[in-house]
Amino acid sequence: MNFRGLVLLTLVVSLFLGSGLGQRGDNDWMKAQEKLMVRLQNEQKDAEQQQQSDLDALEVRLNATVDDLRRQKVEVETLKKENQDLLIRLISSEQEIQKLKQFVEKVGPRVAFSASLAPSGEIYKGPCTDKTLIFRRIFSNVGNAYDHNTGVFTAPTNGLYYFTFSTYGYSTHAAGAVLVKNAVRQISTYDSPSTDGSDSGSNAAVLQLSTGDKVHVELWDNGQVFDNLNGHTTFSGFLLFSL
Repeated sequence: MNFRGLVLLTLVVSLFLGSGLGQRGDNDWMKAQEKLMVRLQNEQKDAEQQQQSDLDALEVRLNATVDDLRRQKVEVETLKKENQDLLIRLISSEQEIQKLKQFVEKVGPRVAFSASLAPSGEIYKGPCTDKTLIFRRIFSNVGNAYDHNTGVFTAPTNGLYYFTFSTYGYSTHAAGAVLVKNAVRQISTYDSPSTDGSDSGSNAAVLQLSTGDKVHVELWDNGQVFDNLNGHTTFSGFLLFSL
């Protein structure tokens, strides 16, 4: 039963009792009933004010909750937008990385070397049975395809390679050498014995190699070359592009 119903019931009971007692002219009782009515009315007013106050406080809390939810919604939408931008950048970065990988695979490994015959002092090579020239003074050897212990270059991948070599010798012997691919002569330098004191020569070629093909430089029969730290007799090569 709500507060209004309680007040109404109290009034009915009061009137019923008042009608019976009023016949005896009980004025004190009527005054008491009036005080009771006033008190009940005041209590009802206080209750209604408290109820309204509670409703107002609840409305304030609800409005604050709604504002928080709106702010959270805005923050969620902002995070979604930022995540979407990050995803787009991530996809773009992955695509660039894939392109770089494809480019590297297409271009192939980095291969280049350059060396001279004498690592120190002076050296005369030839005439000799083992005619392979071993260039031990390494200027560069990117990819480690050239073996300074054997003088042999081994192709690490299929491709076109550029090779060049130079020779220097004195007139007492034939001065020159031959570029050899898989035991097959390709190009050469050559100067026969003469009275001009010394001779030098150089040559170059672009060779198509398969993985594992071997290239080296060797002396002519009865030939001789000379080198010192001035680097007169050299061997160099590099990968132009993979095939």
